Amino acid sequence: MDDRLFTCRENCGACCIAPSISSQIPNMPNGKPAGVACCHLDSQYRCKLFGQPSRPLVCCRLKANQEMCGNNRQEALDYLTQLEQITC
Repeated sequence: MDDRLFTCRENCGACCIAPSISSQIPNMPNGKPAGVACCHLDSQYRCKLFGQPSRPLVCCRLKANQEMCGNNRQEALDYLTQLEQITC
């Protein structure tokens, strides 16, 4: 699949849970630990800062793609958790 056509999966939020964010983000001045849901996820795992100027640059730069997102939410969480462990 062409990653330019790949969009976020409904009710996923894996990229806002599995990885750590070392920089300060709104309401999380010390960043976000790996495996902890970002405080800006809503109940359907959508980013409440999406499209807002306060959305962190690191989040804006992360783009959904087949390799990262896999075929389902669990595959995405597993991939991102493994990547976090390799790079921490």
